[in-house]
Amino acid sequence: MAAGRRSAPQFIFFVVALLLINHHHTEVLGKTEKNQVSSKLSGIIIPGFASTQLRAWSVLDCPYSPLDFNPLDSVWLDTTKVLSAVNCWLKCMMLDPYNQTDHPECKSRPDSGLSAITELDPGYITGPLSSVWKDWVRWCIEFGIEANAIVAAPYDWRLSPSVLEERDLYFHKLKLIFETTLKLRGSPSLVFAHSLGNNVFRYFLEWLKLEIAPKHYVQWLDNHIYAYFAVGSPLLGATEAVKATFSGVLFGLPIAEGTSRLLYNSFGSTLWFMPFSKHCKADDVFWKNFVEGKGNSNHSHTCDEREFTSNYSGWPTDIVNIEIPFKGVNSYPSIEDISGITSNMECGRPVLLSFSAREVSDGTLFKAIKDYDPDSKRLLYQLQKYYQGDPVLNPLTPWDRPPIKNIFCIYGIDLKTEVGYYFAPSGKPYPDNWMISDIIYEYEGSLFSRSGNSVNGNPGAASGDETVSYNSLSWCKTWLGPKVNITRAPQSEHDGSDVQIELNVEHENDKDIVPNMTRASRVKYITYYEDAESRPGRKTAVWELDKANHRNIVRMQVLMRELWLQMWHDIHPNMQSSFVTKAVRGPLRDVDCYWDYGKARCSWPEHCEYRYVFGDVHLGQSCRLRNSSTDLLQHYL
Repeated sequence: MAAGRRSAPQFIFFVVALLLINHHHTEVLGKTEKNQVSSKLSGIIIPGFASTQLRAWSVLDCPYSPLDFNPLDSVWLDTTKVLSAVNCWLKCMMLDPYNQTDHPECKSRPDSGLSAITELDPGYITGPLSSVWKDWVRWCIEFGIEANAIVAAPYDWRLSPSVLEERDLYFHKLKLIFETTLKLRGSPSLVFAHSLGNNVFRYFLEWLKLEIAPKHYVQWLDNHIYAYFAVGSPLLGATEAVKATFSGVLFGLPIAEGTSRLLYNSFGSTLWFMPFSKHCKADDVFWKNFVEGKGNSNHSHTCDEREFTSNYSGWPTDIVNIEIPFKGVNSYPSIEDISGITSNMECGRPVLLSFSAREVSDGTLFKAIKDYDPDSKRLLYQLQKYYQGDPVLNPLTPWDRPPIKNIFCIYGIDLKTEVGYYFAPSGKPYPDNWMISDIIYEYEGSLFSRSGNSVNGNPGAASGDETVSYNSLSWCKTWLGPKVNITRAPQSEHDGSDVQIELNVEHENDKDIVPNMTRASRVKYITYYEDAESRPGRKTAVWELDKANHRNIVRMQVLMRELWLQMWHDIHPNMQSSFVTKAVRGPLRDVDCYWDYGKARCSWPEHCEYRYVFGDVHLGQSCRLRNSSTDLLQHYL
């Protein structure tokens, strides 16, 4: 998490855009600027996995515990009840893996409004740890952002996409949110999605095709969505989902890994994160039915030749390597079940099977171990019903660029990220029957294992953000056109001396772009890939932030600053380029001014001055923007 010098929140760049649009930040824009920039864009937030508060919708008496569950009690994330009544808590959290219904004794539903995404577990100790959007909302209130300009779109993140619509009419409600904000504010909205929220938004765009006449689809998007910010999007899935499926993820909760695995695998959303091949696609069933009149609801899943002539399905290495007992030919999975899998078979010894991303997403993995793991049957059922058989979209297929005017794909790079696992039988009963014997990591363009063993694979030009691998995050580079402008600049405020620019860089379709640029030691950069030419009237940008963590990227001050400048630039009537210049980054708020002890003055003296205000407790707090700095932003046009 980016740490600030002051108590002012440094949370979400999305709000910075809203702040600009509503023009209540008097320390940044003078009256002239506020009069020039007049817009009423709204902000719609689609949170990520486990980032929406769930509340009880039942009365559940918990024996041996002083705490019961009553209607509207918080369920996720209530650590007090997890510690004192874990069995009751599980009843309120777990779903039936086959039909995604609630436990007979307890049901939970997502909260609504901003309260659903601000602080999941309020309290002096747990509050700061579970605070997602609380500081951001406080910041909006302090600077006068209108309440109707900020709209949260919380959802039950346990459900598969089709059940989200079937049970909660979520996508109908989301469509109404866009239409209501357009009528209320008079202009299209900004969409901010983080992590799983991007998967949800993708499904919404496909679902929308069935609700709107084809000739009006793009027009509806243009009218209702001005820009889409995809942050930390697992565009090809995430290997961490595999680890959660086999051994569980703790979410920071004081529960056993086996309990976590039981919980996680009961969710229909479990497979929404699963890694899949970039070479395999599925046809659009509804369009096929519309044109050809066919009633088959199964997707035709096809892979091009590259899937079978190259290794690892476009990933750095095999996703899963798993030992299963070998007791003879009859006990070994059939050739039909594990077609294309290589193994190292020795009589009387465990068989090591390796699975690529395609073999994870098409169910081959679960078929191969169905005799050794009871969860395989349930997961295979979910995969076939809720993903491969989804009538709107098979989410486990690559995503093409959405037909939205402005798209900004933003993610962190060059952190140690898990990209493959070795599993072996633990000798314990289910759900602890698997243990992780080794982990494969990617880090700054190389692969290595936890055990120190050599790793075969194809590492990318960089590594991921600690949760999602680089190849999955950077898939949105395929949305860029054949000519791309690349700029690399320091994340901190700078005078432009360390900015590198490459114009009209050749970009081959379906390939990564690796800039020929240098890196100074101990400097964190942000690299911009920008294309405003290949699609007339539409812009695509990819921002890579060095060392930005997946879960904390939305809290980074540098991201807040960049989105604020880009939105200010886009809606200014005098803008002179498609994207805001990166030539220099100076202070924009009082918090950006600090005391330079070496020179015994405030930093950036042309923009900052020493101005004491009652309550300041140190020199840095008294460094503030000069009152005459109303034209500070003019050079960003």
